[in-house]
Amino acid sequence: MEKLMQYIWQHRLFDHTKLVTTDGRKLRIIDNGQLNTDSGPDFFNAKISIDGCVWAGNVEMHRRASDWRRHNHHLDPAYDSVVLHVVEVADTPVYRMNGEEIPTLVLSCSPSFRSDYETLVSHSSSQSCAPHIAELGPIVLSDWISSLAIERLQSKSQRLHDWLELYKGNWEEVCYIVVSRSMGFGINSDAFERLARSLPLRFMQKHADSLSQVEAFLFGQAGLLAEGECPGDDYYARLVNEYAFLKNKFGLTPINRDSWKFFRLRPANFPHRRLAMLAQYIHRGFNLFSRICEAGNEEELRRIFKVELSGYWTTHYLFGHVSPESPVVLGESAIDIVLINAVAPLLYAYGMSVGNEDMTDRALSLLESLRPEKNSIVRRFSDIGIRVTNAMESQAVIQLNNEYCQTHKCLYCRIGHKLLSRSAMKLG
Repeated sequence: MEKLMQYIWQHRLFDHTKLVTTDGRKLRIIDNGQLNTDSGPDFFNAKISIDGCVWAGNVEMHRRASDWRRHNHHLDPAYDSVVLHVVEVADTPVYRMNGEEIPTLVLSCSPSFRSDYETLVSHSSSQSCAPHIAELGPIVLSDWISSLAIERLQSKSQRLHDWLELYKGNWEEVCYIVVSRSMGFGINSDAFERLARSLPLRFMQKHADSLSQVEAFLFGQAGLLAEGECPGDDYYARLVNEYAFLKNKFGLTPINRDSWKFFRLRPANFPHRRLAMLAQYIHRGFNLFSRICEAGNEEELRRIFKVELSGYWTTHYLFGHVSPESPVVLGESAIDIVLINAVAPLLYAYGMSVGNEDMTDRALSLLESLRPEKNSIVRRFSDIGIRVTNAMESQAVIQLNNEYCQTHKCLYCRIGHKLLSRSAMKLG
């Protein structure tokens, strides 16, 4: 329950008029201090007054006062700076290493507050706040959704900056990885990313004038080519031979073919056609990042990703299996996903990297203009009363689900905070 105690302390959810230490001295909180998320005392730089004498230092919290020794704080000089020990049960006094007793405050909460907290963080439901959503004002929800959308973009941006450092500032290489990942459309995103990171773009650019060699690179490195499979399929045999040469030339090791998932996928969403489309982008020179940055509007961005496959892939979903002929293009909803998961993060990350607010604003405007994603997370939040009208909002509820609801971090969620802060608090 230490996290709950930290929450109560941080947000001052207690009666300030009746504070006394365990030895009867009058206590006044001047500054609660700053929550510490690393090792060391729970709050840094607090300021308190005890019987009129002002103390500045740190605050440590425990369920029971005896936890101080159990955690070996009495042997750690870092805890000599503690000026107040806040506990729920004061079962023993605690001392600094020099023998000085540290003032102790008993901080307890009402049974109703504890019950509300335990209900919120219950592992039986990831959204136990759902019945109370309607009680919150629209401003609370809209502000939180806006913050969550930015939080998600910033998280994705940080990941792209990590890749940028790894690839020595090459934005096209980073673009290649993030676009590849987006082509996995969720279920195969990790496999597409693994493939892209195992096959540098610069290798394929050396052979970009040959579409068949680029295809051989991708299908072979994906682990989808094997000698002797698909007898009688000339296209497949050519790719096998091409990849054998390229694999030896560049010292490549393909990823495990078991990385790819097919269960419950419609044939049109099998990774093979997505890989063929990725090959088209690379065959065209793969200057996607520069084109994305130069695009003036959403329609121009969409045109970048409108690729139509011809030949073999108009009659195949898999190698060696003929299907009725049909045109093969990325549909509008598929392009939406690429724009949401690749283009917007790229624009935002680049804007943050070079200090270009126009780029970051373009990323936000793009998400606001796109239709919301259709998935179980978005539907669930819509059902409990959180309106989702565009991709900015659908990204926000995905962030809320993944980073707060699923991890039961209700204390750090504005919805949970609003609901909890209304509960009556008191000191025991």
